[in-house]
Amino acid sequence: MTRWKRRLIWALAVVALLFSAVTLNSFRGRLGWSAVALDPGELLQDLAPEMVWTLPEGEGPHPVAMLLSGCDGPRRNLDLLARELAGIGWASVKVDSHTPRGLGENQLWRLVCTGQLLNGAERASDVAVTLAEIRSRAELDAGRAVLIGLSHGGWASLDFLALSAEGVVPPLLTGWPAALASPPHTGVVGAVLYYPYCGPAAVGYRGDLPEDPRYLFLLVEGDMITNEERCLEIAGGLRAAGAEVGVHTFTGVTHGFDQQEKSDLSLLEFDPAARAEAVAMTLDFLRDL
Repeated sequence: MTRWKRRLIWALAVVALLFSAVTLNSFRGRLGWSAVALDPGELLQDLAPEMVWTLPEGEGPHPVAMLLSGCDGPRRNLDLLARELAGIGWASVKVDSHTPRGLGENQLWRLVCTGQLLNGAERASDVAVTLAEIRSRAELDAGRAVLIGLSHGGWASLDFLALSAEGVVPPLLTGWPAALASPPHTGVVGAVLYYPYCGPAAVGYRGDLPEDPRYLFLLVEGDMITNEERCLEIAGGLRAAGAEVGVHTFTGVTHGFDQQEKSDLSLLEFDPAARAEAVAMTLDFLRDL
């Protein structure tokens, strides 16, 4: 065997090894491999300074929506949505999973987008401690909570619900927050999922999701980022199990159509008409809960 062939074989072996490592790392949420777990109180203490609470006018307790951004972190679309929710009497909390972890620095959010940092199962830990905080606030109705997740936030929402249904503690927590009931998603009456990741690295990939919340999937036809086909399968499985599930697939738009800010060289496009339609569907969904 010539020297250049040996070098080529070694190079291909290294590439294959790196690819395998990246793939396994993406699956760490399902495999139970993760970063060091924190006490729920510690994690809440880290996240709380960046949480943004919006209350509607009038006396509470108010129903409340948890707003979970895409993999690039919270953007203006969530601030707009918080005001629109307040207009129909819903409180909201915008949960920033990025800033407390330094993921907004040095383009680290791109590693979140590829599943190498903070996957959906890990971020489900943030959902759990935020639900516990909701339970501690008298102005909020913890029995009427909704998860609204965009892309990676939708992944985290589905993984939280799947972990709760299975009785498995999210990987960044040492245990479920004491304030949560059993099962931990008790009080979550709905989930609105904007173009979520539903692929094989997700805990909810097998479809082990609770049937008691209502679901609304807002998908994109031909989604080049998350691929809507598996989400359609999950939605169908939930319907077959007796859950109330709404699905709307937008055509002629891209992933992240509701977000105006885009990163450099992004192929994604903001579509104000589609955003208005998605928000209207979200508000109608909440009015019916």
